[in-house]
Amino acid sequence: MAEFCVAELGTVLGVSSTSAKKLIGHALELRHRLPRLWAQVQAGCVPAWRARSVAETTIHSTPSLTREAAGFVDAQVAAVAGRIGPAQLDRLVAETIKRYDLADPDPAADPEDGYLSVDPRHATLHDEDVHFAGTMRFEAELDIADALDLDRELAHHAAQQKALGSTESLDVRRSKALGDLARTQTALDLAMSGGVEARSARTPATDGDHLPVAREVVIHAHFDAGSVGEQTVFGPTGRLEEGQRLVLLDQVRYWCGDSRTKVTVKPVIDLNTELSTPAYAIPDRIRDQVILRDRTCVFPFCTRPARGCDVDHVVEYDHHAEADGRPQPGPTASRNLACLCRFHHRLKTHCDCASGHPLWVARRSGAVQSGVGVLV
Repeated sequence: MAEFCVAELGTVLGVSSTSAKKLIGHALELRHRLPRLWAQVQAGCVPAWRARSVAETTIHSTPSLTREAAGFVDAQVAAVAGRIGPAQLDRLVAETIKRYDLADPDPAADPEDGYLSVDPRHATLHDEDVHFAGTMRFEAELDIADALDLDRELAHHAAQQKALGSTESLDVRRSKALGDLARTQTALDLAMSGGVEARSARTPATDGDHLPVAREVVIHAHFDAGSVGEQTVFGPTGRLEEGQRLVLLDQVRYWCGDSRTKVTVKPVIDLNTELSTPAYAIPDRIRDQVILRDRTCVFPFCTRPARGCDVDHVVEYDHHAEADGRPQPGPTASRNLACLCRFHHRLKTHCDCASGHPLWVARRSGAVQSGVGVLV
């Protein structure tokens, strides 16, 4: 299979390259490792999306399922996949995988190892599901001792917050305590360095000045700004680049309220102004303008954020044009630059089918955008 055919398939189907890659992976998993379920799909007894859900689980199961384990799941699930609901199907697949593991088919293995061969511990941030209040769900499965210790520590921090005057609910205080605990642990080693004498010389009032920044989390928030008299007034809502989501001004104020937070305010960049340079290297100001203009990779249906993409010359820059006395065909200018994720940048560079194709014309916003970027 050609490396870049995934992008072509995705473009034809009207989906991203990542979605096309998943589609190919699910088809291969069903055809070769879940043949009974594949036959049910071919017969019209099981919807394709349900079969793909099973394939997604068997592909990404940890540890990886052997061919025999996938066959066991196939035998248990195929007959009923079209007659039960999605939630019940998910539970059935998970239970089937667990039963295969507990069956311990290897007769030479220790009988007790079957119950411990899969370690269920994990800590997962579900960043694809962001609540409108600006929260994310963090799920974890811990060792019993670790879980009890963490619960005791969260209860202690929540009680401290209440004693200091917090009127928030217990759940909110425990949630805040978990974030405070994470930041404290990040800075613990550096904060305690310097020997006993250095630590004893500090006082509670000045100890915070010696603490390093516990973490560096960078967010890019954009707000419309207007002038009322001599004051600058920001709109109540803005755009958060991370996840391409809306963000409230009050939320950013809360995030910036910590005295140890570093805030950088960048000047306004007019996205309709043509910026250029005679050199091949792209200056930061032009790079920021292209990133703010495109927002995502410009390849059709790709949603990779522009902040993590390469800024590419749409028409190739000719390094010998000036020496030969020829005009530069691919200038380093706003109109000739576009954001491409690394996969699609490689496709454009190394695949002949992409050369000069109209798909590579960068999208233009067309609207004047104003505001400032706040880096927290």
